[in-house]
Amino acid sequence: METTKTGVDVLFVLLGAVMVLAMHAGFAFLEVGTVRRKNQVNALVKIISDFAISTIVYFFVGYSVAYGTTFMVGADVLVGKTGTSFAASGYDLVKFFFLATFAAAIPAIVSGGIAERAKFNTQTIATAILVGLVYPTYEGMVWGTRFGFQDMMKGLFGFAFHDFAGSVVVHAVGGWIGLAAVLMLGARLGRYRRDGRLVAVPPSNIPFLALGAWILSVGWFGFNVMSAQTIAEISGLVALNSLLAMVGGIVTSLLVGRNDPGFVHNGALAGLVAVCAGSDVMHPIGALITGGVAGAMFVWLFNLCQNKFKIDDVLGVWALHGMCGFLGGIACGVFGLQSLGGLGGVSLGAQVVGTVLGAAFGLGGGLAVYGGLKATMGIRLSDEEEFAGADLAIHHIGAYPEEATTMHDDGLAMSVHASNGPKRGY
Repeated sequence: METTKTGVDVLFVLLGAVMVLAMHAGFAFLEVGTVRRKNQVNALVKIISDFAISTIVYFFVGYSVAYGTTFMVGADVLVGKTGTSFAASGYDLVKFFFLATFAAAIPAIVSGGIAERAKFNTQTIATAILVGLVYPTYEGMVWGTRFGFQDMMKGLFGFAFHDFAGSVVVHAVGGWIGLAAVLMLGARLGRYRRDGRLVAVPPSNIPFLALGAWILSVGWFGFNVMSAQTIAEISGLVALNSLLAMVGGIVTSLLVGRNDPGFVHNGALAGLVAVCAGSDVMHPIGALITGGVAGAMFVWLFNLCQNKFKIDDVLGVWALHGMCGFLGGIACGVFGLQSLGGLGGVSLGAQVVGTVLGAAFGLGGGLAVYGGLKATMGIRLSDEEEFAGADLAIHHIGAYPEEATTMHDDGLAMSVHASNGPKRGY
């Protein structure tokens, strides 16, 4: 029976890891559908490349920072045949796989904010630093119970900081890192007129955007439910809370966003981001309210960020992940209370402190990483490269060959149309 239980747990976590792995396709298509056509190839290559780099760096460095575990031992130890460091049947290995997909979400989140004007090679370096050092340090504080943080929370508030599936650890940290990166980059060419007025840049492909949102939404139930990490700890409450938060976000973003398809599909994600932290302790009505507030808040903050603050966050990653994750961390300390129908075991004080610290950690880490890279290597494409599009400037191929465009030595873009021959594009 023990062997069977271990095997089932391995399969359970593996399925969760595969579902979260699939979410990265959602990140890719959400970005592809939002950016202009000349940057769609770059979005696809960036997401898959960042995932590969994240996994390698997390394997050799990040996981050890977060949990104090190294994989530099024999395979017999890794699968639990020798020693006691690793569980039987490779359970700890699929747990790494599962958590690595979470870690890789950090650069995937950032990618949406910096789209259309960031250097590719510099971004891969940023990914390595973020996933190797910045993210796992906060992850270790909260989930790895390292560095004395949770002991301090218990001493101050009676309960540890609670973040079941990463509203703060993953989303708020990633969203505030993304804000730092966007601030370091500056706005896209032509995004704002001389008088400060916003120039509209509509999504290039609403079906791709919707596909990305649906893939993310489906995978999110692996992200949340499988965060239990064992069959014995699985809870249908997490699934129902995730579902209600998702639909709550859809309804409010539909209303506040005035039927805008981009807002509606991102509203679902806003609700899911916000419910991650308390999905295991909230009452379903609390989850519905949390998701509804998150959906409306995303629309309001996205518009505020773009129009008033003049911050060109392409996919709204600060509003969606940074602030909805921030909301989720605090909402856990409200709707998780027994007095409001929750299961208890949470403290509003601990949730506020842990959430504020996570946001500050993400913003500070992002400013340090992107500020350092900007000063030493540069993080932005040249004006000519940005005008031509990242697809041609970086990857030398466009998403639509029938509308081929090539970069020339003088940095100008040459568009070639079958019907009327070559024309200068800049």
